[in-house]
Amino acid sequence: MDAVRFVAIGDSFTEGVGDERSDGTVRGWADLVAQGWAASRGHAIDYANLAIRGKLVWPIVDEQLEPALALKPTHLSFNGGGNDMLRPRTSIDSIADAFTHVLRRCDEEGVRLIILSGANPSAQLPMSTLIQRRGDLMSAAVVQRMEGRSDVIQALNWPDAALSDPSFWSEDRLHMNSRGHHRVAARVLEALGERVPNGWWSLPELPEAARLARGEYFREHLGPWFRRRLTGTSSGDGREPKFGGSWVDVAPS
Repeated sequence: MDAVRFVAIGDSFTEGVGDERSDGTVRGWADLVAQGWAASRGHAIDYANLAIRGKLVWPIVDEQLEPALALKPTHLSFNGGGNDMLRPRTSIDSIADAFTHVLRRCDEEGVRLIILSGANPSAQLPMSTLIQRRGDLMSAAVVQRMEGRSDVIQALNWPDAALSDPSFWSEDRLHMNSRGHHRVAARVLEALGERVPNGWWSLPELPEAARLARGEYFREHLGPWFRRRLTGTSSGDGREPKFGGSWVDVAPS
């Protein structure tokens, strides 16, 4: 069986924010895919993850794509645009252009592309109608760019109505919790034609955390986000990728 070298690029979704371990580090769907892929194949795979939270789609491409391709992967996953989508002045075509560019570079390097769309958080958020509309437009635009490319592996989470349920989301309502990340990982493994570990599609619900009152939610989560917007800073400033410049060996478990 051919060796697998899987590299992931993206923002907080791909970094794994919301799926925190007890030591404060994050796991997330991409780590889970590597784990599930190795288990399905019955042998170790190589894995790297260059994703950094807070990144807009073109900085992901500009900063992560070429270092990822330099690792000579067999498969590269790409997701982005969630942070751009929350900025109404950002062009949907510009976001879709990033996906077209990543596909072209993967074609040139002989790398199999895996594209994902993020899950839909709009039901839980302020400006839900705007977020829903922007997300629908972005998802449709990216899928259109991939038309006729059956070789591109598509794991689309935006249309998954089940993932909009609060039981899949963390307290900040923007990032999925461990249950949500497992469902996304199941979708990617299914799209790859690999075996999905038992239960990953719908793990038991996590113990219900206290839902923040509206004022607390704005103060603890939306307030800091707006401050970063006003100051031109990002939650990812100064962060390094968790699995960056070299491969991690992921063995079956």
